[in-house]
Amino acid sequence: MNNNYYAVIMAGGIGSRFWPVSTTDFPKQFHDMLGTGQTLLQKTFTRLNKMIPSENILVLTNERYLQLTLKQLPQIEEDQVVLEPAMRNTAPCILLSALKIKKQNPNALMLVAPSDHWIEDEAAFLEDVQICFDACQREDYLMTLGIEPTFPNTGYGYIEAEKKERSVIKKVKQFREKPDYETAKQFLAEGNFMWNAGIFLWSVASITDAFEENNPVMHALFSEGIPAYNTSEEKEFIAENYELAENISIDYAIIEKADNVYVKKASFDWNDLGTWGALHDKMEKDPQENAVVRAVPHLKDANGNMIYSSTKKLVVVDGIDDYIIVDKEDVLLIYPKKKEQDIKTLLSEVKETFGKKYT
Repeated sequence: MNNNYYAVIMAGGIGSRFWPVSTTDFPKQFHDMLGTGQTLLQKTFTRLNKMIPSENILVLTNERYLQLTLKQLPQIEEDQVVLEPAMRNTAPCILLSALKIKKQNPNALMLVAPSDHWIEDEAAFLEDVQICFDACQREDYLMTLGIEPTFPNTGYGYIEAEKKERSVIKKVKQFREKPDYETAKQFLAEGNFMWNAGIFLWSVASITDAFEENNPVMHALFSEGIPAYNTSEEKEFIAENYELAENISIDYAIIEKADNVYVKKASFDWNDLGTWGALHDKMEKDPQENAVVRAVPHLKDANGNMIYSSTKKLVVVDGIDDYIIVDKEDVLLIYPKKKEQDIKTLLSEVKETFGKKYT
């Protein structure tokens, strides 16, 4: 393993579209969503740990998830969990992590990855990471891994790469917001558009320079803490200053502004497990296209359902098609799959009616 390789796992989200399994107190990244024996966070850590030393992997999460993180990842120390005292999107926590790593190792190369993505071909993923790390070692690149689109998805942002580039690493022409269906079809027809998976790679020097140039206010704010980082004074500095940072994503703060952004098309399969429908797509299914996690199913005249139980419970379904059926200790959800994007709104309604008890 290369001691200059570092990884930052972003594990602070709430995953509200996976309610009722994902809740504020116990979000989806800490669940074994696919019934594999590992939670999504553990799966992500194990994948990265194949090429990055355990002690070089940081986990970015909310203060309330510290104990959950340490319980699920006994391979790391408490000081490897970077706690956000306030929700400020991805730019502030990435800059903070980069400065912490840079203070420890100015030659470090850094990968940023969400904790809730599903990647099956891990060997191909690690090969892509190696190619990107090698490029970032040689050049002042901010890199991302783009996913080859398989259909005109309107739920992802897109990366437009330069068409003339013959190298596997291509300069990014521009980032495009989530398109409507017709625009997404046009993107696919062009052939140089990829889904933005939110996986980034760069040297700590390149990303901190990019912040200094493109977001000097945030760079100045967090640079004041350099003497405190990786010491007993770090916690106090973060507590006093973190919430002063702008609430902005790394995409808007840096990636869409910088002129040294490059992309490599991923050679691995990828799934952003953002919804019950995405989980249904990923799971093995019976001949009637029903996907089942942990339940003991007895199904009749049932097609295309996503069935999830928190225990090995007998679940009987008759005459229901294309539904999300989730059985949890204190909540039973039976909800049309076509309305899965409305689960966020449903969650707000439940919170309004019952308070925080079920959310």
